[in-house]
Amino acid sequence: MTETRLGLAVQIPVQAGNAGLFVSRGQGRHPDRVIQTFELIFVREGVLNLEEEGRVFTVPAGETLLLWPGRRHRGASPYGPAVSFFWVHFTVRAPAAEVTLSVPQQAAVARPDHLTLLFRRLLDDQETFGRERAGREATGMQHLSASLTVLLMLQEVGGWPEEGERPDAGSGAALLAGRAEALIRTRFDEPLSASGLAAELHCHPDYLGRVFRQTYHTTLTEAIHRRRLQQARTLLLESTEPVDVVAQRCGFAEVGYFRRLFRRQEGLSPRAFRQLYARMHVNTD
Repeated sequence: MTETRLGLAVQIPVQAGNAGLFVSRGQGRHPDRVIQTFELIFVREGVLNLEEEGRVFTVPAGETLLLWPGRRHRGASPYGPAVSFFWVHFTVRAPAAEVTLSVPQQAAVARPDHLTLLFRRLLDDQETFGRERAGREATGMQHLSASLTVLLMLQEVGGWPEEGERPDAGSGAALLAGRAEALIRTRFDEPLSASGLAAELHCHPDYLGRVFRQTYHTTLTEAIHRRRLQQARTLLLESTEPVDVVAQRCGFAEVGYFRRLFRRQEGLSPRAFRQLYARMHVNTD
C-alpha cells in the first residue's frame, strides 16, 4: 500500500517549560532565587541588569541572557520604566527523548502565517549565507539552523488533530461557523465586528460566538485580528507602502491600534518586522 504519511522519530534533547513576556511598570526588581531549569531571556526594550552567582550582566535590547539551573540569580538594580523581555524555562535531557511526528502527504495548514514566516526565515538564511554555503557546503551551525527550521515546518503541517478529531463539518453549528469564517477571510478589510457578523448571518451574537469558538478554538474578534494581521504581514513584506496605508488596507481604522496588536503578536514593530524578513531569495519555474 502506498504510504500517505511521513513518520519521523525525532530526538529532542531540550524540553520547554513555562514562557512569557515581562513588561516593566518601573517598579520592583527581578526576584532573588535559585531555580532548577535553564532560563533564556531575550530583551525587547530597555536594559535588564541581572546578577548570577555574583557576576553582573547588563543586557540591552536585542541581546539574550542564559541563566543556569542551580545558580542563584537576582536583579542587580530595579526595573526601569521601559524594560520588557521574553523568557522561557527549559531543561536538557540526557539521553534525548524521542517524539513521533506524523506528517500527512496533503494537509490544510492550521496556521499558514506561521508556516510562511518559517519559509521566509529559511530563505533569508539562504540569501544571507549564500545558496551554496546554505546547501551541501554549509557549516555545521548553518546546517543545524536550516534543519531545525524544516523540523518546525513539518510540525506545523503534522502537529494538528486528525480529521476525525475535528468538529463535525456537516453539523449546522459548524456550517454557521464556517460561513462566519468565510466572511472574515474575504472581507477582513471592511468594518467587521462580532455583532455585525451575527446580524448578517441572522443569528444571535452569543450563539455565533459560541459555535465559532467550538469549531475554530478562537473568538470572532481574535479571528478578525488574526486575518488582518496575516494580510498586514504579507503587505509589509511584499510592498513598500507606509505602515499607516498597510493598516488601512487591512481594515484597521486606527494605525496606533494596529501597531499595538502587531507588536503584541510578533514581538516587534511593523517597521522592524519588515526590515527583518523582507530580504529573501525568490525562484520561479
